[in-house]
Amino acid sequence: MFINYKIGFIVVLLILASCQRKEKVELKNPLEIVLASKKPNIKRVMDSIQQYQVQIIFTQIEQKEDSIFFKDHTFQVDASHYFYPASTVKFPIALLALSKLNSIKNLNKNTRFYVEGDSVETTFAKEIEKIFAVSDNAANNRLFEFLGQDYINTTLNGILKNPVRISHRLSTPNADEITTTPLVIYQNDTTTTLLPPSINTMAQPLTLKGIQKGVAYIEGDDIVQSPFDFSLKNYYPIEAQHEFLKKVLFPEMYGEDEKLNLSKEQLNFVHKTMRTVPKKFGYNPNNYYDGYCKFFMYGDTKENIPEHIKIYNKVGDAYGTLTDCAYIHDTKNNIAFLLTATILVNKNGIFNDNNYEYDEIGLPFLAELGRELYAYELERKHEMR
Repeated sequence: MFINYKIGFIVVLLILASCQRKEKVELKNPLEIVLASKKPNIKRVMDSIQQYQVQIIFTQIEQKEDSIFFKDHTFQVDASHYFYPASTVKFPIALLALSKLNSIKNLNKNTRFYVEGDSVETTFAKEIEKIFAVSDNAANNRLFEFLGQDYINTTLNGILKNPVRISHRLSTPNADEITTTPLVIYQNDTTTTLLPPSINTMAQPLTLKGIQKGVAYIEGDDIVQSPFDFSLKNYYPIEAQHEFLKKVLFPEMYGEDEKLNLSKEQLNFVHKTMRTVPKKFGYNPNNYYDGYCKFFMYGDTKENIPEHIKIYNKVGDAYGTLTDCAYIHDTKNNIAFLLTATILVNKNGIFNDNNYEYDEIGLPFLAELGRELYAYELERKHEMR
């Protein structure tokens, strides 16, 4: 009897020890630790997590000798559950434009051009700078005319493991037009040539979870009492965004068939442009403060970003959805990580009414998420010494 009791006691101890070990292992997931924070910016979202449709990918970066290793952590990532990517699609469009320039004789990023019927004369470099500095819609659309839907989708789906569908321009009446507008290219100060339009494939409706959202939407001056249909909108899930960012920031880790055809000079230009804050491109810092297009860590403040914090990213915000895809590098403390996250803040469930909780909930959550993961990596760095 005593022996049985003793054996039973040992079994209980082993079970408890196993549970403790399991709990300890699980708590090593940094996203679990950070998302369990009691800080209001995170807690209010986590307390109603289903409402906000949050998805997160966090990648720790380790370097051993000349090799780089990624360790991915995810939260609620689901490519089959739709969210509207908004301006995050401008990132691949900007880089695809550079890549396509390499295939056309006598064109480069400094070539002057204008879209037929457009009054703005510009260069490819200027439009890319506008995209990353202030997320300029018109700049994106000019590059979209240069590329066309078929080129965008064929190229992206060729280098990414995750599916992508970019079907429309942004914030313009001709958003869904499948025939692009010709570009007028300057060969010199007085001579121009025409890049002809392309006729592209009509987008087919997406069949994904959450493709219809909310309870109503505004159309013109009317409110339509039915969910808003996103089935013909752009589709750029966070796995694809995260993968694309890795290939742009760490191209040496991938084969030639897994990345865009970009020169070292082009990549250096992109990297510098991605991390540059608006004021350094000449924008008024009162309107375009450092965190204007840097949601992680600084999206809820108008304070300047320290010089040693470099954020290479592309954000998007529309229809109540906020998304950021970023590589964050602290050059002073030698900390670097990748973070992509999206959140929907539309409490009343009505789309197109411009009544979204960006400032109250969305931006504070993404900023706090970035700060907490940065603090986690800083502490981990100190523990490794």
